[in-house]
Amino acid sequence: MSIKRVGIVGSGIMGSGIAEVAARTGHEVVLRSRRQETADAMLDSLGRSLARQVEKGRLEESERDQILGRVSTTADIADLAGCDLVIESVVEDLAVKKELFAELDRACQDSAILATNTSTLPVVEMAVATGRPEQVCGVHFFNPAPMMSLVEIVRPLTASDDTIAAARAFAEACGKEPVEVKDRAGFIVNALLFPYLNNAVRMLENGTASRDDIDAAMKGGCNFPMGPLALLDLVGLDTSVAILDALYQEFADPNYAAAPRLRRMVAAGHLGRKTGQGFYDYRT
Repeated sequence: MSIKRVGIVGSGIMGSGIAEVAARTGHEVVLRSRRQETADAMLDSLGRSLARQVEKGRLEESERDQILGRVSTTADIADLAGCDLVIESVVEDLAVKKELFAELDRACQDSAILATNTSTLPVVEMAVATGRPEQVCGVHFFNPAPMMSLVEIVRPLTASDDTIAAARAFAEACGKEPVEVKDRAGFIVNALLFPYLNNAVRMLENGTASRDDIDAAMKGGCNFPMGPLALLDLVGLDTSVAILDALYQEFADPNYAAAPRLRRMVAAGHLGRKTGQGFYDYRT
């Protein structure tokens, strides 16, 4: 199927980023949040992102206006009825996602593909919450979506070949590099990445090296753009613990057991950049 109109559900950074990617590549986009003001705030965020690109000479004003003209906002899930593809990017909570997929199944046209941007939760659980499990898959963008080239296309046992082909074609039309992966916790990237991040926290806990030296070593020794502790702050420590818990539940591998310090920081509300404090302090 040809995907021309895309619905984005969720009012966070990822939702806004995916909306920008889709609108920039000619897709009509409907941003849906539970409250109209948060949906409008997503559009404002998109406008600020595009304005910065105009200021830097990366985008013409006329292009910015065309992109924004392709995006509408709503608080009514029924307004997603005409979308060819709907991507949810809400909280990483399986019960919340399953309830949302059941709602989307009732609201969207029969031909629509329903996709999740989850980074680690089982896509099949969302698929079987609908009456169209063959039309449900994972379309996992990475943060920040406008800059990151990779998209993981996640194939649950229930998905049809046509659904996966359409999702892949959409990612390619967005200028991204899609990779296909089976529906296993963490998919490719997080299954490999999070033991590394978790072990960096353990190294800090054990006093092997300081925060700054751990991050500097991985940047200078492995040519990574960001150290592991700074990356955890970017991802969000609560999100990181949720990912590690999902990985541990599926594989029971000790490398996936969240370091105690991570859990204590989450309990303290030190979640990284989004709260202003994590392994680093962002409040100044």
